[in-house]
Amino acid sequence: MNIFFRELKANLRSLLIWAVIIVLFIWIAMTKFSAYADNPEMLQILDNMPPALLEAFQMNAFNLTTVTGFFGVCFTYFALLSTVFAAMLGSDIISKEERDKTVEFTLTLPVPRWKLVTAKLLAAVVHSIAFLLIIWGVSLVSVIPYSPDREFYDFVALCMLALVIMQFTFLAVGIFLGCALKQYKRAGSIAVSLLLATYFLSIISGLNKNLDFLKYFSPFKYFNPAKLLNEAHLDMPFVWISLGIIAVCIVAGYVTYNRRDLYI
Repeated sequence: MNIFFRELKANLRSLLIWAVIIVLFIWIAMTKFSAYADNPEMLQILDNMPPALLEAFQMNAFNLTTVTGFFGVCFTYFALLSTVFAAMLGSDIISKEERDKTVEFTLTLPVPRWKLVTAKLLAAVVHSIAFLLIIWGVSLVSVIPYSPDREFYDFVALCMLALVIMQFTFLAVGIFLGCALKQYKRAGSIAVSLLLATYFLSIISGLNKNLDFLKYFSPFKYFNPAKLLNEAHLDMPFVWISLGIIAVCIVAGYVTYNRRDLYI
């Protein structure tokens, strides 16, 4: 438990910095929405934008003059911010022991490696959930002036469920890379590179129907905000794929960290 609480405290500063970033993002987004709110004429701006760009950012799937539609467009940005946070946290929380030259001290503790990984994993999960709750809470507070209906609150709750699954997916990938890579300095950069690669795959898959199969390789395509709004449920096949990725990465992380030589 001491390791768990130590990690919570050690990563608190990072959480606060990311919290400030997300609060600023939501403030800027709602400032921009004030120009669209109940103003259909603003939608004419979208007519001059390339169709591929509108498709990539889901801007043609929502009514931007409503707070529900505007939040649907923002979902992609929330997904990017929350998954980058989770991926970097997962990779860093493991590899930092070698980076900061504290691994030798840690290994002298009467704690097996699997307990060390478990404590760090639980701390990362707590911070990831806290970050998601910040997004949720600030989003709900920011739309109060627009008196959203019940549909908005249900849609946001479903989006948060999708986001937490995406977060845990990339958190697990980050944990695995932090545990498995001998070149610990590269864990964070590789985790973020993989994340961005899957994000661009999600964009490419939406540009051409012949490339639709690429969606299976991108968690960003597993939970389409337009489908979440219209169908009000998650696609269970993609939920199971996400859970499978999480399970495989976590198990592989435990196995590789327990076996590999650590850099002292």
